[in-house]
Amino acid sequence: MNSDQISVVTGGAGFIGKNLVERLAASGQCVLIFDDLSRGGEDRITSLVENPLVQFRQVDCADPHAMSEALASVGGQAHTVWHLAANSDIPAGVADPRIDLHRTFQTTFGVLEFMRSAGANTLRFASSSAIYGPFGDVAIFEDIGPLAPISNYGAMKLASEAQINAAVEAFLPRAEVYRFPNVVGAPATHGVIFDFVNKLQKNPMELTVLGDGTQRKAYLHVHDLIGAMFHISKLDGRRLTFNIGPQDEGVTVRFIAETVRDKVSPAAAISYGEGRRGWVGDIPSFHYSVQKLVDSGWAPSRSSAETIVCAVDEIVESRLSV
Repeated sequence: MNSDQISVVTGGAGFIGKNLVERLAASGQCVLIFDDLSRGGEDRITSLVENPLVQFRQVDCADPHAMSEALASVGGQAHTVWHLAANSDIPAGVADPRIDLHRTFQTTFGVLEFMRSAGANTLRFASSSAIYGPFGDVAIFEDIGPLAPISNYGAMKLASEAQINAAVEAFLPRAEVYRFPNVVGAPATHGVIFDFVNKLQKNPMELTVLGDGTQRKAYLHVHDLIGAMFHISKLDGRRLTFNIGPQDEGVTVRFIAETVRDKVSPAAAISYGEGRRGWVGDIPSFHYSVQKLVDSGWAPSRSSAETIVCAVDEIVESRLSV
């Protein structure tokens, strides 16, 4: 690689990470991926490193020394870290909170220590709407409070934001905090569409759904998400925090289930559960405002409904090609 300016992407073997690495490399940037592959992704890494601008090192992002050694092995200097590494298995984090502690918070702490030693000047952090907790029908703006997440994942993302804020005060020249919505597209590794497609491929006659189907959430396509991240990266400021998402109040789980059913197995019956909450820590619905981002000059290309239809097509096509 031997570039003086390297963009590090933690969690680059994941769904969003793969799309981000491809976008960075397409813009001519040298990219170094850090990932522990705890959630798989070897196939995605194989395709990514076919590009001579991309290299990969398997490391635990909670270990700053390991990351420093990995950077030294490729030469050059890390100027920016896109920190996407986190626990994406929410049920596992509910069963064992130490998983989110390590993979979601301690990776952030480790990345900041790595950046301090490496002299990297910009952190771009994938946070989450899960940091807010339940606000009912109140519009959730970036400066709302108090924040009271109800999932281990959300708690560790909020702790990560606090640690980043302290790093900006102490040594970090710039931090961008992106509060992600529900992100969909290909190649999906988890999420409601991925789960529904898998269920119907195993049993084409019935689709079981957690909750009563009235849960309503906003969805953004991964390409729109990355476009928003690049847009924010060009804005002025030392610590920037933005909600990223569509400009609507989302779609119901029932809409998603019916869209997947109609695409994969039209004859399947849909069996709903009881109550609105699908799992521990789930927030059935919220009003997620992206007005601050829109006012800065960005807008998504699709609504939540259009995003779901597009993502279902992409995920089904990718699953059928496996």
